Amino acid sequence: MATPAWLIARPVAHRGFHGTPTGHIENTLPAVEAAVEHGYAIEVDLQLARCGEAMVFHDFTLERLTTAPGPVVHHTAAELKQAPFKDTTARMPTLVDLLEVTRGRSPLFLELKSRFDGAPRLVERVANALADYKGPVAVMSFDPAVVVKARAAIADRPIGIVAEVFGDHWEWDVLSTFQKYQYSNLNHVYETRPDFVAYNVKHLPSVPCEILHWQRGMPILTWTVRTPEQRETAAKHADQMIFEGFVP
Repeated sequence: MATPAWLIARPVAHRGFHGTPTGHIENTLPAVEAAVEHGYAIEVDLQLARCGEAMVFHDFTLERLTTAPGPVVHHTAAELKQAPFKDTTARMPTLVDLLEVTRGRSPLFLELKSRFDGAPRLVERVANALADYKGPVAVMSFDPAVVVKARAAIADRPIGIVAEVFGDHWEWDVLSTFQKYQYSNLNHVYETRPDFVAYNVKHLPSVPCEILHWQRGMPILTWTVRTPEQRETAAKHADQMIFEGFVP
């Protein structure tokens, strides 16, 4: 699809506008509202509850941010919406809650979390939730299989790949050395056909990103920009930043 101008028009608030500038907790509706009020686009994370609902939450387990135990997927949406966060009265929203709050006022970047298994139920739930939504939305994932499935199920939205130089982080333990090499170098683009790339700012400049940008005009976003030095890198090597911890 033709790349919409809104995709790189505004800085993107990572997990909503949270942390030091606002006091809000990541991926909560107050953080989303704060991003809307400041005119930023909004990046959030999605994963499945046990009942199949798409929840706005980053970690696969609950302990870092809430007082509830265990993996997100072991709980129903109703249980997760009641799980107290440690530092706020806000509660974990569903994707539907998020869409009802944003109402098209700011662009949304929805990162679909997976275990590199294609997350078919999550892709289906997101596609259904977005079917009647009128605002600007992009869908993205680290998992190339998710990107392929999203391309088929959500054909009218920009679909992006999230990437970095895949190393020894525990989240990548399921990947083989060959897969890490392939994904780091975006060697899957003929299959995934992303509309944009979101690449780790710590790993810019990136030759694969530069090739896609100059040969195909593909927009490059970069995450997560937190320091003046990273902001300078983003300005040199990306079209827009996904940021947190400061006011752009």
